Amino acid sequence: MGIDPVNPFELPLLNTVILLSSGATITYAHHALIKGDRSGAIYGTIFTVLLAIIFTFFQGVEYSVSSFTISDGAFGTCFFFGTGFHGFHVIIGTIFLSIIIILVMKVEYYTDTLLT
Repeated sequence: MGIDPVNPFELPLLNTVILLSSGATITYAHHALIKGDRSGAIYGTIFTVLLAIIFTFFQGVEYSVSSFTISDGAFGTCFFFGTGFHGFHVIIGTIFLSIIIILVMKVEYYTDTLLT
């Protein structure tokens, strides 16, 4: 009886690697944009969005296979609220980055005005 917590060395570890990788890809996109490398900025941001979608999918898988629910005491409540708010943050960021991809693809920009 009791709660069987998620093994941190399985799906949570993979999601951590995905999140760290997305930090690297968005940093690459940002530096490409500053250098005026439009295609690098676009591809870096697209890859970041793809990683965010994969992360969100795996988070859904983790929810569906967990042996506990949000109503299973403090552990379930903390787990689902913590990961749920983080997942919401990732979804909103994915939407914003998707809009940025469209803007960078459609709008001509100048690198000397990016940081002002």
